[in-house]
Amino acid sequence: MKHSPTPPAIDSPVLASATKKAYWRLVPLVMLMFVVNYIDRVNIGFAKDALEADSGIGAGAYGLGAGLFFITYAIFEVPSNILLERYGAKFWLTRIMISWGLVSALMMFAHNETVFYVLRLALGAAEAGFFAGVIFYFTQWFPNAVRGRANAALYSASAIAAVIAGPLSGALLGMDDTLGLHGWQWMFLIEGLAAMVVGGIVWTLLVSQPSDAEWLTQEEKTALLDRLAAEEAERAASKEDKAPSRWSMLRDPQMLLFCLIYFAAQLAQYAVTFWLPDFVRDVGGLSDFMIGLISVVPFAVAFFAVLAAGYISDRTGLRRTVLASGFLLAAIGLTAAALTSPALSVVMLIIATVGFKVAASSFYVIPQQYLVGALVAPGIALINSIGNLGGFVAPTLLGQVEERTGSVDGGLLIVAGVCVLALAGCAAMRYRSGAASLPREDLGSALQAAGSPQKQPGA
Repeated sequence: MKHSPTPPAIDSPVLASATKKAYWRLVPLVMLMFVVNYIDRVNIGFAKDALEADSGIGAGAYGLGAGLFFITYAIFEVPSNILLERYGAKFWLTRIMISWGLVSALMMFAHNETVFYVLRLALGAAEAGFFAGVIFYFTQWFPNAVRGRANAALYSASAIAAVIAGPLSGALLGMDDTLGLHGWQWMFLIEGLAAMVVGGIVWTLLVSQPSDAEWLTQEEKTALLDRLAAEEAERAASKEDKAPSRWSMLRDPQMLLFCLIYFAAQLAQYAVTFWLPDFVRDVGGLSDFMIGLISVVPFAVAFFAVLAAGYISDRTGLRRTVLASGFLLAAIGLTAAALTSPALSVVMLIIATVGFKVAASSFYVIPQQYLVGALVAPGIALINSIGNLGGFVAPTLLGQVEERTGSVDGGLLIVAGVCVLALAGCAAMRYRSGAASLPREDLGSALQAAGSPQKQPGA
């Protein structure tokens, strides 16, 4: 396909139409995928007490098993994203969803610590590349001016998932002795099968790249591809923003900083996610269903905060400021949760959840603007794999702290300290601001094209 030498402005009618179609065709589908993904990743938090009662898996073993997922996830993340780039998002994301759904369903056989550990390792290997693949996929579809909003929509799906996961998992845990199975076995089976079903839907509806989209006109395809190519050329032409080679990425200070900051966001996320049901349970006198229901409140609040953060980030171009504000809230919330009563700690975890969700959702637009060409897929995968080790450290740390002290408060304070370090690191992050902060009238049109109901001043 030939591209015009001068790419269309973001507010051109043709590009606006292409962006709007792509957003509403693809983002809701990806959000559905991430909802199912998130539920399968964190449902063991609701099964913690049941696993201990039925399988003898104590707090330390639970924390280790919850974290082992992220070891194999990290090992296979970069190869998985390279294969996605080779075979296309449609095939590879479908493969990931079906394989992780199968392994998640097999968690119903976790009758002892060894099986629990093996299945968590297998789940990490099966799921590796999913999130990083979606982030890379967005770079192939959305111009910089609306990518923050697309990323925010993706992260808002995790909040939606948390809202669904609590009551759903609580209800499934109540199915004890149905057909001879424990409630936790029904939970893993049903939620795993759901991922396989959604995998079939993905194969039917997902489109790998704009040139394959039958719902775009030829003119729209050309306009969108030209805009994406022009932004890529702009990044590549800037010597100071060139990314390192694949083999030297870990020697690049910016890449190390990206990995460490994302590690902090994931550390906070999984410190709260895997232990939130326990915090709610400590309030006392609550059924499994009520624990699940109350556990959704922090994520319901975070859903709106994430969407607002994505809007502000795109509208102002203040990527680092939005990111840093998330870490500040996470540090405040985690510290307060560790130092207050059980009931008040749940309230403080709402603040912490808003913080780490805003931080995580605001983060990836920065490395997306830093990485160039063939380095985008493996670079994002590298950041995601190392950053997600926070998902191993958090439950392992809190599990050991709880086993030795009877409380996770000390672990929460450590995590809060890491968030403070990440807050300081935000100032050192570099990106090409010109690609992110378009003139207000261009940005307003871009947001409107993506379906935003607001009309910006000057648009």
